[in-house]
Amino acid sequence: MSSLHLPDAVDLPGGVRIPLAELDFAFVRSPGPGGQHVNKTSTRVELRFDLARSPSLPQSLRDRAHNRLQSRLNSHGELVIASSQHRSQMRNRLDCIARFAETMATALRPPARPRRKTRPGRLAIKRRLDTKKRQSQKKTQRRRPGLD
Repeated sequence: MSSLHLPDAVDLPGGVRIPLAELDFAFVRSPGPGGQHVNKTSTRVELRFDLARSPSLPQSLRDRAHNRLQSRLNSHGELVIASSQHRSQMRNRLDCIARFAETMATALRPPARPRRKTRPGRLAIKRRLDTKKRQSQKKTQRRRPGLD
């Protein structure tokens, strides 16, 4: 079996580095089926990150993340991520860290430039109208001839 080890910090885009000391881990029993192993061991991992009080994030990034993750924060302003996919506590912990990194990277991404509205060019308008006219003629030709 390969050896698993925890990183010392979570690296995020933009040179932001969050040390593991800022992440609070809690280990609880996993819900659901799984037999004796699940009933006797605390393999479910809950990661808590206090977004409002993190010294690793500059204020501007903290505000951006808070706005984007508002629906995922608890009443204390903490981001909570839980994992119980694996039988091993260590693998669940690594899974939580990976999901935390992905969530934070998405939340800290700079906003996209707003789209500038443009109008279609003269040629594009002409092509569209020509296509409509051709389609109309095609449909007209398919009609049953009248009784003249």
